[in-house]
Amino acid sequence: MIQRIQTLYLLLATVVSAGLIFVFELWTNQDGVKVFAQDVSYVFAGFLLSAVLSLITIFRFKNRKSQFMLGRLNIILNFILLGFFVYQSLNLSGETVVSEKGIGIFLPIVSIVFLALANKAIKKDEDLVKSVDRLR
Repeated sequence: MIQRIQTLYLLLATVVSAGLIFVFELWTNQDGVKVFAQDVSYVFAGFLLSAVLSLITIFRFKNRKSQFMLGRLNIILNFILLGFFVYQSLNLSGETVVSEKGIGIFLPIVSIVFLALANKAIKKDEDLVKSVDRLR
């Protein structure tokens, strides 16, 4: 059902993945130019794919197993984004590309937290339905 708590968590994950990427910069390069997610095409695509997956997950409320699976897939996508950011900020030698990290690098972590809370609520609903089915 759409009025469940997991819908709120998934909406918050969508806002983080689709809305806050335009507000917070990922890093500032040597020239002092702030780099946002839309400036790097594959990062932008990753964030938008995460937002779309969250929206699709909301409307799959009749099939909780696929909802749970889409939530896990979205968590994996956010871990890939986070891994790219860690690689970008730690593996490059010196101050060649990334000079100052922005708060936008931590947006996948926030999204992962909301997605994990949503998956926990979905699992709780599935367990409740199974227990009621057992009683019949």
